[in-house]
Amino acid sequence: MKKMIFLCAITLIFTACADKTKDDGKLNIVTTTTMVTDLVQHIGGDLIHVNGLMGAGVDPHLYKASEGDVSKLVNADIIFYNGLHLEGKLVEVLEKMESVNKTTIALSDALDKNALIGSEYFASNYDPHVWFDIEFFKRFANKTATVLSEKDPDNAAQYEANKVAYVQDLDQLQTKIKATIATLAEDKRILVTAHDAFNYFGKAYGFNVVGLQGISTATEAGVQDVQKLATFIIDKQIKAIFIESSVPKRTIEALQASVNSKGHHVEIGGTLYSDALGNAGTTEGTYIGMFEYNVNTIVNALK
Repeated sequence: MKKMIFLCAITLIFTACADKTKDDGKLNIVTTTTMVTDLVQHIGGDLIHVNGLMGAGVDPHLYKASEGDVSKLVNADIIFYNGLHLEGKLVEVLEKMESVNKTTIALSDALDKNALIGSEYFASNYDPHVWFDIEFFKRFANKTATVLSEKDPDNAAQYEANKVAYVQDLDQLQTKIKATIATLAEDKRILVTAHDAFNYFGKAYGFNVVGLQGISTATEAGVQDVQKLATFIIDKQIKAIFIESSVPKRTIEALQASVNSKGHHVEIGGTLYSDALGNAGTTEGTYIGMFEYNVNTIVNALK
């Protein structure tokens, strides 16, 4: 019943707001996560208006659309989102947008499903944290440029140029982080975090990644999970574990206390940006800045 009422509300908002678009000729774009927002802003530049639904520190797994969000979605020329059920509680809203012929783009559709990490515990059966493989993010950039060019062909050349420049920046990022990671001994490359957000990162850069919670933060870590991971940390003599900016730190602090109570001292190595970027206007508020910050934090703590 609640779902039906909500979908009816969307229909009413669509009827009331559909004609309230900007009149400056620029595309009106709505994005979900901060990573997608940053990407679309780089590709679109000054040619588009971008409204990001989620801000710094927001957990997309648990995010629910407000009435204001629905109004933004209704008035969008294009909606870009991650997909793979990352935005789990927004799925019905996004499907409703598609049903009224709104251009709604799941960027993860640009990826080969055979390259994704499977997960029987997640709704899509794939780990949705695909932006932690920079090669995947380049495909996101290609997809974004293509969609913008199709919607606004007069500016297609500029979208393509912006995409080429951004992919070059991503190439430079890859070179830089590989050099940083190379300074960390291979047997020290064990990354313990609050939830399983870094599996693509681990696969791409040779880290054994262990999350206290599952792939979705909707799951809860129990006492047995904490004890099991504490034993693993002691056995592997891991020096540091990590908080995530979009996940409450209490579970990692409980894990640290459990390890320390058993006679092995483990530090909290810092806060990593996982499901959201840092604050707007900061280095960590960009995808490239976030990635470099994370790698430096991880390597420095584990050395």
